[in-house]
Amino acid sequence: MNLKNCLSAHFDRRLLTAWLVLFAVSLTPFAPVQAQQDLSPTADATAAQFAALVAQFPAAGYRQKEKLVAQVLKLNPPGGRALLNALLDNRLYARKRDGAVFMVERAEDGPWSLSAAVTGLPAGTAEAGELSRIRTNNRLRKALKGALAQLDLNDPDPAVRETAVAEMLRTPDAVTISALRARSAVETHRRVRQRIDTGLAVADLASADAGTRLAAVQRLEGELSSEIHGRLKSMAEADAQGQFSEPDPQVRLAAARVAASIELWRDLYSGVETLFFGLSLGSVLVLAAIGLAITFGVMGVINMAHGELIMLGAYTAYVMQLLLPDNTAAALLLSIPAAFVVAGLAGIAIERGIVRFLYGRPLETLLATFGLSLILQQTVRSIFSPLNRSVATPEFMSGSWVINDALSLTLNRLYIIAFALIVFALLMLVLKRTSLGLKVRAVAQNRSMARALGVRADWVDAATFGLGAGIAGVAGVALSQLTNVGPNLGQAYIIDSFMVVVFGGVGNLWGTLIGGMSLGVINKLLEPVSGAVLAKILVLVFLILYIQRRPGGMFPQRGRAAEGH
Repeated sequence: MNLKNCLSAHFDRRLLTAWLVLFAVSLTPFAPVQAQQDLSPTADATAAQFAALVAQFPAAGYRQKEKLVAQVLKLNPPGGRALLNALLDNRLYARKRDGAVFMVERAEDGPWSLSAAVTGLPAGTAEAGELSRIRTNNRLRKALKGALAQLDLNDPDPAVRETAVAEMLRTPDAVTISALRARSAVETHRRVRQRIDTGLAVADLASADAGTRLAAVQRLEGELSSEIHGRLKSMAEADAQGQFSEPDPQVRLAAARVAASIELWRDLYSGVETLFFGLSLGSVLVLAAIGLAITFGVMGVINMAHGELIMLGAYTAYVMQLLLPDNTAAALLLSIPAAFVVAGLAGIAIERGIVRFLYGRPLETLLATFGLSLILQQTVRSIFSPLNRSVATPEFMSGSWVINDALSLTLNRLYIIAFALIVFALLMLVLKRTSLGLKVRAVAQNRSMARALGVRADWVDAATFGLGAGIAGVAGVALSQLTNVGPNLGQAYIIDSFMVVVFGGVGNLWGTLIGGMSLGVINKLLEPVSGAVLAKILVLVFLILYIQRRPGGMFPQRGRAAEGH
């Protein structure tokens, strides 16, 4: 054999050996996996077990259905959640002729749509008489809610998991507590984990071990829930017979300390909430009074139809909602400039048609505008009927901003506070930075001198009255989000508006802002003590006494501006 043949034979043997080694290595990692697959249930086996469980529902009693729900939860098949939801919503039916189980979509007219209970695939239609509903009772529905909540514990959305925790803690049992403890160990979202730990601590308050109860009480320190406060307080206090529900004195002492801390923080947050409601009421008063402050302060006109201008703005928001029924947010936003224009034009018409003939005669102006208010109310009754109308709140203004268990702020009132401040800032900008504002201030301080300098006082009066009326209309849009719209809407705010203007100082916009906010807060602070009606009376008495001491209000006009008032 020559050298070439020897090398070729040697190379062939080495190549064959390498291929054998690679083949053996390639088989090695798949062996345990194949064995593991053989030991685990296949998807077909899971589907078969699920189908067998579903087939038992039509003939099962309520207790047996609870056991079937627990088995579905343990098996956790792909269609399990849809099945439990359908059973909870009374949409799970069995066909009478063969007992097949379907999830249905009911129709008022015509056959019902069917979906297979196991796979969820469409399964044709059937008449209502061909089906029999699989019934539930309160106990079974409670079990279904708990089972669905346990399924939701693994949902990727933290909000869904948090809702599931709250649902499971409504009726905690050994199964749900065990599931929550397991979830707490792997939960990554801070708020959800806090909810779980709090719920487990509350459950541990019923433990037979005093050490566990003491640890649970200590874990609940800093919580603000009223339920937790009540639970700890009942542990710390004796009943009517002098008996303690908590036998261990150390646990009772800890419960009393934590309950007192919770009560202190809840009182503090209650004060913050009262302050918030006072500011929201004050912002409404500011919006209602700021237009009056312009006309009354600058022109010296007592406009008793100011409340009806607010009403016109509210009805403008209602009409915009009728024009855009499918988009409440756009309707509300567009109603703000629309209400300003509608009420502003009405104000200009009032000034040109009535008020300009009565300058210098305040009593006659009061009577004329009062009569006009009655005419406007009756006109609205004739057009829209005397019934109250509601203006829908957009989604972005609905609900509350939940800060903690003791403090939540309604979004519509938050928006109204911000809106009042924005309107105030824009009005100040107009009066301080525009030609109209300069002329308004000139006429307010010295009408004769302004005329001598070429200012058209008649035009300024009309523009000022229109500006104040337009802001009143904008206030009506804000009020439509807090109360129903009706012909008497403005009557509820006209007196309060005058009170704010007089209290803050006639013609002073900063006084109107501070006065409106102050009266709103004072009113809300008095209401829990004296009641709503007596609180208004007390505020009125306080205002009368204050004006007796300071006739010019908090910010009285000075110099030439005070000479005309």
